[in-house]
Amino acid sequence: MGQRESGGNKVAEKICVYGTDWCGDTIRARRCLAKLGIEYTWFDIDKDKDACSLVERVNKGKRPVPTILFPDGSILVEPSDSELEKKCKA
Repeated sequence: MGQRESGGNKVAEKICVYGTDWCGDTIRARRCLAKLGIEYTWFDIDKDKDACSLVERVNKGKRPVPTILFPDGSILVEPSDSELEKKCKA
């Protein structure tokens, strides 16, 4: 759900947010996306083993949240609101 195949790699069709319900930075990033009217797919890494593995893989074994994947293949990790807004408006 929310992904398509591209040359053997999975590419998100819309923004994917990986985080936890208790993380202040995750809550802030989700509020920022809502304020911008941006739809995204949510993954709670505390409840989704595959999502947790993906976050660890793209962050060299660590679990920083939020980790946000974009349809163009780019990733933002723990972005500020201004970084997130700039990326979403690009």
